[in-house]
Amino acid sequence: MSPPGASPIEDYLRDPQGAVHAVLGLIERWGAQWGPVAGAATVLGVAGAVVARSWWRRRHRRVLATRARVIAILSPPTADPDGAAALWANLAGLLGTSRRRRLTGRAPHVAWEYVFDRETTQLQLWVPGTVPPGLLERAVEAAWPGTRTDTHPAQPPLPRVAPKDRQLSVAGGELRLARSDALPLRSDFPADPLRALFGATADLARQEQAVVQILARPATRRRARQTHRAARRVGAGHSPHRIGRLLDLLTPGPRTRKHTGPKIPDRQAALETSAQDRAIVTKQRGPLYEALLRYGITATVPATASTADRERTRGRLRGRAYAIAGAFAPFTEHNHFRRVRLRRRLPRVAERRLDRGDLIAIPELSALAHLPWDQTVPGLQRAGARSVPPPPGIPVTGSTVRPLGRTDTGPPRPVGLWVADARHHLHVLGATGAGKSELLARMALADADAGRGVVVIDPKGDLVTDVLARLPEQLGSKVALFDADSTDRPPILNPLEGEDVAHTVDDVVSVFSRVYAASWGPRTDDILRAGLLTLRMLPGTPTLTDLPRLLSVTAFRRRAVAHISDDILRGFWTWYDALSEAGRAHVAAPLMNKLRAFLLRPFVRAAMASGPSTVDMGQILDGGVCLVRIARDSLGAETSRLIGSLVVARTWQAATHRAHLPPAKRRDASLYIDEAHTFLNLPYAMEDLLAEARGYRLSLTLAHQYLRQLPRDLAEGVSANARTKVFFNASPEDARHLARHTEPRLTDHDLSHLDAFHIAVRPVVNGAELPAFTAVTEKLPPPIRGRAEAIRRAARRNAPPTQAPQPATPPPGTTPQDPRRAH
Repeated sequence: MSPPGASPIEDYLRDPQGAVHAVLGLIERWGAQWGPVAGAATVLGVAGAVVARSWWRRRHRRVLATRARVIAILSPPTADPDGAAALWANLAGLLGTSRRRRLTGRAPHVAWEYVFDRETTQLQLWVPGTVPPGLLERAVEAAWPGTRTDTHPAQPPLPRVAPKDRQLSVAGGELRLARSDALPLRSDFPADPLRALFGATADLARQEQAVVQILARPATRRRARQTHRAARRVGAGHSPHRIGRLLDLLTPGPRTRKHTGPKIPDRQAALETSAQDRAIVTKQRGPLYEALLRYGITATVPATASTADRERTRGRLRGRAYAIAGAFAPFTEHNHFRRVRLRRRLPRVAERRLDRGDLIAIPELSALAHLPWDQTVPGLQRAGARSVPPPPGIPVTGSTVRPLGRTDTGPPRPVGLWVADARHHLHVLGATGAGKSELLARMALADADAGRGVVVIDPKGDLVTDVLARLPEQLGSKVALFDADSTDRPPILNPLEGEDVAHTVDDVVSVFSRVYAASWGPRTDDILRAGLLTLRMLPGTPTLTDLPRLLSVTAFRRRAVAHISDDILRGFWTWYDALSEAGRAHVAAPLMNKLRAFLLRPFVRAAMASGPSTVDMGQILDGGVCLVRIARDSLGAETSRLIGSLVVARTWQAATHRAHLPPAKRRDASLYIDEAHTFLNLPYAMEDLLAEARGYRLSLTLAHQYLRQLPRDLAEGVSANARTKVFFNASPEDARHLARHTEPRLTDHDLSHLDAFHIAVRPVVNGAELPAFTAVTEKLPPPIRGRAEAIRRAARRNAPPTQAPQPATPPPGTTPQDPRRAH
């Protein structure tokens, strides 16, 4: 018996066998007494731990699925093969924080998806709701410059329920690493490794859809350490798995036979081991991802289909699933994929669940999940043009900013043009339906709302209609509206009025001669110029309706000639009166038929030839609004060109009168001309007109569809002096010329592949030309109900009734009779 106070070690040293029997007896008594309680507690603890772990994982999945979104990715025309590595390296730092990893045990995962149907191939990135909005969108656009993204709420990539009267058939599975995840897959390819995948899904049937998901999240430190230990075991020739190591202990391999001769090394085995060791070390260098590759394919068959038809559909789906899995065979190197059966295929695919995946490095993940390198992937929708951010210094919003749109890369924000820089003029070019009219309307509304003068010339009608429906109601008292489709009497803008007689006559003659250039000769030009100069010398207000009478009524012409003091002009009429009646009719006929075609339209006579002007273009430029709606289908192409050109001429005359004002008192005004090539018919070189207009604070916005519409001299003047360029979608021929303004940021391919309402802008900021960028024009606000009619009523009140011409003051020795009243 042990003495009192002896320690267990002393007991063991004195009587080892007795000490062991004592311990075993103690354990037996404790087990008999506490075994049932401890066993039940252990079972309950394990069950509770399993339930808690399952609950925690379900909660984690619900948190990820809440407000999850899908980022649709439009690939640029050419995708950089290195972009995927840049993206996944960036996401390794963006996905999850250390605090979230401590709470959940893992970082949130994303799912890179290839979605296929009969006609299209879509690339998208599923993002959990815990990731802040816009974070991954910007990462994708930064990895592949020119990529465009479209984000919408997450939806299952494959249908989970068949349509009515149809049944759903499903096939699919998962691909897992066949060997230890310490060994890498192949990641270096001379061509796109996804070619086999796109080929396997190229001819899907009409009711078939397929998806390939690469689910990935940054690996935790614990998981990475496990892989490092597995790598060391593989390098030492041991199994990386616990069961494998146990079997190695139970069934050791054969011993090497001893021999007396010199040892001959196995060179092939040594090379293979060395290459494997280098691959393992290379994989462990960079960040690691826990990833899983899942694929699924569905098809629907009629509910009334026979068993044989259903079986054929299932067989086709299984074959297609094998083809999709086989498309990843090229990734075989030190490691390879093996197919794993997937239970509950559709729920797993729809939930994008990632419980435990294989560890792969960024180069391996980049080879699996990237934008296709090939430019001819069937059905792949690509971004038409690269998205380029604006350079620093582009204004945003404000009363001194003319809006252009919002950025299409980076965080969306408005972009515009300083009003002072708009004085260098805008050249807007784009195909029909691209969005030019909406852009012009937004800029015109912004100018009008800021109190700047606005003149809009619209040969189609929609532009003025849009402005009328959204114009601030308080501006109604400043609106002058010329609408060829309206039955209301229009205001009057007499083209023969003006302080400078010579310039006024030159403008009108130039307009007529350019509009009728195909049938215009020197004699017609001479007759029109002499007639207009003569009418300007008459007392009262001259109008274009007086010109036919001047040429055809002898009594009217004699009274008019009596007011002429210029000998050269009197000589012209002496020659004209010396002709016979038939001769006068012959020389005047080319001009008369053009005047009649112009003046026979009631709207033209009311707006251009019914008395003195009721619209002061000087006041319009100082804060008024003049809207000229001259639809060609109502007036005809030539008449529309004449009216628009005459309005441009009067606007230019009003601008030149500002020469008498100090520059500080010249208020900014804007002239918007849609189909500008139709109305720029002034007798001045375009480069001179644009240069002088800037000094008069008149900004011209010239819009049209394609370059061939402009004569060569006009095209060169616009190219050089309308310095801010806004290009919508252009034809390939025009894009080659326009790219000289936007390169190197935007090429001719980009300009010819812009989407609707997508613009390329080469701006002028603070007088200097900045690099080009892209933007998206914003839609007009909804029309205000009743606003257009309210503005029209106000415009009718603004147009005073026509005043009768003042009677002429007869020269000495003649009767006091106005020659316009002679018959």
